[in-house]
Amino acid sequence: MALQAATSTFCFSAPYLRSTPNSLTSNRRSISIKATSSSSSSRISNSGSNLKGRAVSSEGSTQESPYVVCFGEMLIDFVPTTSGLSLADAPAFKKAPGGAPANVAVGIARLGGSSAFIGKVGEDEFGYMLANILKDNNVNNEGMRFDPGARTALAFVTLTSEGEREFMFYRNPSADMLLEVSELDLDLIKKAKIFHYGSISLITEPCKSAHIAASKAAKEAGVILSYDPNLRLPLWPSADNARDEILSIWDTADIIKISEEEIVFLTKGEDPYDDNVVRKLFHPTLKLLLVTEGPEGCRYYTKDFSGRVHGLKVDVVDTTGAGDAFVAGILSQLANDLSLLQDEERLREALMFANACGALTVKERGAIPALPTKEAVHEALLQSVV
Repeated sequence: MALQAATSTFCFSAPYLRSTPNSLTSNRRSISIKATSSSSSSRISNSGSNLKGRAVSSEGSTQESPYVVCFGEMLIDFVPTTSGLSLADAPAFKKAPGGAPANVAVGIARLGGSSAFIGKVGEDEFGYMLANILKDNNVNNEGMRFDPGARTALAFVTLTSEGEREFMFYRNPSADMLLEVSELDLDLIKKAKIFHYGSISLITEPCKSAHIAASKAAKEAGVILSYDPNLRLPLWPSADNARDEILSIWDTADIIKISEEEIVFLTKGEDPYDDNVVRKLFHPTLKLLLVTEGPEGCRYYTKDFSGRVHGLKVDVVDTTGAGDAFVAGILSQLANDLSLLQDEERLREALMFANACGALTVKERGAIPALPTKEAVHEALLQSVV
């Protein structure tokens, strides 16, 4: 699959690596655009003259009714070419498309599943590049919108020598924050089997209202709701605000994936390895709660059973996107057969597959460029039992 746009290396002088203060409110109206002028239509390959604010996939590149629709942010990650240095000391950065919901959408498609992405980017070179990357990876991008007054979000990633990362975001505001309810493709949402989202889209209006409206439409249509909070504290006004907003939609989700660190945060410091603590987060209508533990694998909790599935040991280069690859792995399996939720043995097999997806992703830099194919995952699983 062509990802040439995702492998460029950019060099920046240290004086320009300044963080722009976050602006969490905006009185600017977020609008859809018709990307049909000569300056923009050529940037989205094979897009027709009836675009009307959406980047349409080329004919035959996606299925008509995607199994999994992913909602939220898509952005550009700038990943340092050398690990273990501060952003100011990094000699160069690799440009990589990212954003958790978009990563999941591409991950599912790369595994052979059917997916779509709904979100907003800037009417700029990066925005058009991201729309094309989705299309090139067989992700339905008809729900994507472009904002002429805001830029596509950027994130600079600091990598430790072990491949762990920290983020510095450029959103002032970025286009993803400005998606409006009126711009939602509700038909696309209602046709989904699973609707997946995070919490970053809850931070500010108008995107918060769009998020809530999209989730409501999906729920009313009988679509399974999948939630990965994907905590990014620097983006929130305060830790308390982040906790309150993340939990405000908790009880509507059917599937929730969280990390050990997020359990500590949401429970205000309780032990993430204590099953009694985790069970506090299991609401009455939840079908599956997943706790990821990095290289150690994951834990799973349903109403009837719980357990642990060990992960694969690999050499870590960059952990960006590992959790998203895991989510893509499990959702791709559940989209094919939701009865896995009632069969512990088969669910464990699906989680072994998801763990392998996450493990393979950390072997390369960047999120989307590193997401594995189904064949690569099966090969890794076979090698792990040899």
